[in-house]
Amino acid sequence: MENKQRLIVVGGGFAGLELIKGLGNSDRYEVILVDVNNYNFFPPLIYQVSTGFMEPSAISYPFRRILREKESVRFRLGSLQRVVPEENKVILSNGELTYDILVMATGAESNFFGNTNIERYSLPMKTISDALSLRNTILARLDRATRLPNREDRKRLLTFVIAGAGPTGVELSGILAEMSTSILKKDYPELDRGDLGGIYLIDGQDAVLAAMSPKSQAYTFRKLKQYGVEIKLNTFVKDFDNEKVVLSDGTEIWSKNLIWAAGVTAKTFEGFRKDSFGRGNRLKTDAYNLVEGYTNIYALGDAALLSGDEAYPNGHPQLAQPALQQARNLAKNLERTNGGWKAFRYKDKGSLAIIGRNKAVLDLPGQHYFVKGFAAWLIWIFVHIMGLVNFKNRMRAFFDWIGYYIYRDQYFRMIIKPKDRESSNS
Repeated sequence: MENKQRLIVVGGGFAGLELIKGLGNSDRYEVILVDVNNYNFFPPLIYQVSTGFMEPSAISYPFRRILREKESVRFRLGSLQRVVPEENKVILSNGELTYDILVMATGAESNFFGNTNIERYSLPMKTISDALSLRNTILARLDRATRLPNREDRKRLLTFVIAGAGPTGVELSGILAEMSTSILKKDYPELDRGDLGGIYLIDGQDAVLAAMSPKSQAYTFRKLKQYGVEIKLNTFVKDFDNEKVVLSDGTEIWSKNLIWAAGVTAKTFEGFRKDSFGRGNRLKTDAYNLVEGYTNIYALGDAALLSGDEAYPNGHPQLAQPALQQARNLAKNLERTNGGWKAFRYKDKGSLAIIGRNKAVLDLPGQHYFVKGFAAWLIWIFVHIMGLVNFKNRMRAFFDWIGYYIYRDQYFRMIIKPKDRESSNS
């Protein structure tokens, strides 16, 4: 790796890993991937892990295994603490690294909008750890409900409030509704329908799937209502004390389960100037993903607020496709030897959301073509299987879904609570 520039990529999500795919065997760069986890995971499917319909290993894979064939790439397990741009250095939880080029692909985290109670007591849905925690919570409370003599106490344990009616909130509402009509009566004969307190989907906007077409919104709203989901729009969660959810319209829902899918914000790190951050704490970049005010620091995906793409004056949606496309464009630019860098232009490939078994919606770009029902559901399955990192993950996910489709059941509903052991070597 002599005479190569050192390029550090912080974050191994969609953007970071896609950039490495483009530079992994480069003869110009020594690439170091830094991530707080030692694995890549597929965020669009963590809700299926959280409800026991998929195992974590179906949507995750170790970085070191992914990077085996990338001769110019090394992996560093660690958490970014601070950036020191004037010294071209990053401070990690377990040491420090110098760089010639730094790429911030740190993604986003849950945004609790400054509400400390919600941050403390709600159940977020951003990481594998969040998904496993939610799975353990749901299953433990179902089991506890079978032992409670009082119906009102059982209903409080089995009422689910989901904040945020974007794709994650819609998908989670649908899968919980399906569980309540199939799996619960099989696994929990001690409970009956009267013990279930209901599923509430709350959103401050005037439609579910607000970023999708009116046809997709209307179809999704109708199907969720048929599932029995209570939908409250133009309403937001005001407070939560682990016993009661308080809404902005004064409604109080007695529930111990507030699942938070209401918003995200980019992660921030010390060392950057305050004016480097724009809306949603995203790093402001030019059309080449170069962070404003710096000559060798780039930002990608959810971490970037890119200017210069005329069709998206307020930045790109914090979704997989913008992250992937930005990473591919930057990789190609970095490999260009005689200038001529290409500015980024996002190509919308459409939007997908699943509601339940045989039910999904698809908005195609252009003339707002709309697909619903079984056809959209098949497309959703294909797109998400192909989005997984390797063939083994794809086959595992495919067989998981086939098993559920045939039997309306799955076998990953285990309460697993590993003991956390801190290690001085980590």
